[in-house]
Amino acid sequence: MRRKRWISVCAAVILLFLLAACGSSEKQPDAGRESEEIAEIAEADMTAQNHSQEAEALTLKMQIGETPVAVEWEDNESAAALTELCRKGPLTIRMSMYGGFEQVGPIGQSLPQNDRQTTTEAGDIVLYSGNQIVVFYGSNSWAYTRLGRITDKSAEELADLLGNGDVTVTLAVE
Repeated sequence: MRRKRWISVCAAVILLFLLAACGSSEKQPDAGRESEEIAEIAEADMTAQNHSQEAEALTLKMQIGETPVAVEWEDNESAAALTELCRKGPLTIRMSMYGGFEQVGPIGQSLPQNDRQTTTEAGDIVLYSGNQIVVFYGSNSWAYTRLGRITDKSAEELADLLGNGDVTVTLAVE
């Protein structure tokens, strides 16, 4: 997603220069001003790149009980708010089994939500009612806000990890 954004920014800059070159032939471009604009764009580029590297360096990590899991977090306002909440310190959530296909636990505050009717799969992590996190080891269909997906465990491994009683989930920014 960041790479696409980077390519879009580069394409926009190139398009801007091409459009500027198509202007009236009567005017001679001011070489000094052109250099300033290039320097400003380069500086903005470096700033954006630094912010991107900082965001990548501080990643939201999840642990279920004593088992760390790899998560691909959504690029949305809800996941960003959850990450920001965890910047203050690790967030430990006591989860309870529900319905034989999910673990549910309170976050302790409400996060922005953008619920959409969704059919979940094992590994999906969603926000429910704005203030509860749900981790699926089975499937369900309901209106949720997607937060992320566990990517390093199979459905069977998730059922073993989540389907044998209540668990504790820890979220931390590292």
